[in-house]
Amino acid sequence: MNHFINIKDISTFKLRKIISDAKNRKNKRKYLNALDADKDAPLKGKFLIQMFEKSSLRTRISFYLAIRQLGGSALTLRPDELHLSKGGESLSDTAKILSTYGNIFMLRTDSDKKIEEFRNYLKIPLINALSPGGHPLQILSDIFTIEEIKKKNISKLNICWIGDSNNVLNSLIEASIRFSFKLNIGCPKKYKPTTSLLQWVKKNKGKLNIFHDAQKAANNADVILTDKVISMNDTVNKAKKIKDFKKFQVNSNVMKQGNRDCIFLHCLPRGSEVTDEVFFGKQSKVWQQALNRVYVQKSILLYCFDKL
Repeated sequence: MNHFINIKDISTFKLRKIISDAKNRKNKRKYLNALDADKDAPLKGKFLIQMFEKSSLRTRISFYLAIRQLGGSALTLRPDELHLSKGGESLSDTAKILSTYGNIFMLRTDSDKKIEEFRNYLKIPLINALSPGGHPLQILSDIFTIEEIKKKNISKLNICWIGDSNNVLNSLIEASIRFSFKLNIGCPKKYKPTTSLLQWVKKNKGKLNIFHDAQKAANNADVILTDKVISMNDTVNKAKKIKDFKKFQVNSNVMKQGNRDCIFLHCLPRGSEVTDEVFFGKQSKVWQQALNRVYVQKSILLYCFDKL
């Protein structure tokens, strides 16, 4: 049994096995419909319970398809439907019930502490579907997409992130260590990654550079990624934050700083952090990026069950 919580907790070897399995499974589904099971149906009879404390479109649908294609089934819970959210049942008792009924539990939450508490009490694998500290599902899928398009190992590419230092960037930074790629970050001075994460990168001899100029950060980039400036449940002064990031919009001038075949990725949903010209342009691969969530998450499920 394996949990999938943070990229930094998983070895490069195991992360590579997930990506390799996803590639093989995607190739074998060319003539199958969305709900057709893979021929080997490796998770037949397995039951995924997923709970979303924060809004979700891509993660919700892609995981439903992922478990169905592997031969299993899924149930989605709303936190307001449970005794847990109303104070009537402890988290430990909830975890025991989930472990009794389900085979694997996935949680999207606004609390890293809750992820850790569930990890301690569950007797089944736990998947972090997004928390304040990271979004590992998204970034591992992004690496799969980048290598699929570029046909190169990501360690040979220059990756650029422009925008807020949020949970998606946290996981990207962790991935830069595990996959040994160069990462440039473009953000305002007040919005740098946490000191503890930067110290971890330094300790692990990471190839990370921070710029307070979007165009400089994008110089010679093979891939440029961004995310919404205002994240879900962001409690900051939104007007001020948007103003602070005004010069960090991904536009055509920023994209021109990258290499000729530079691609653009966005985990979605989008806001004013990218222009329509870039988002709908030839360099944008956001729809391929979104679809690949299904294939990578199938392999993550298999990893959690020790079935890779």
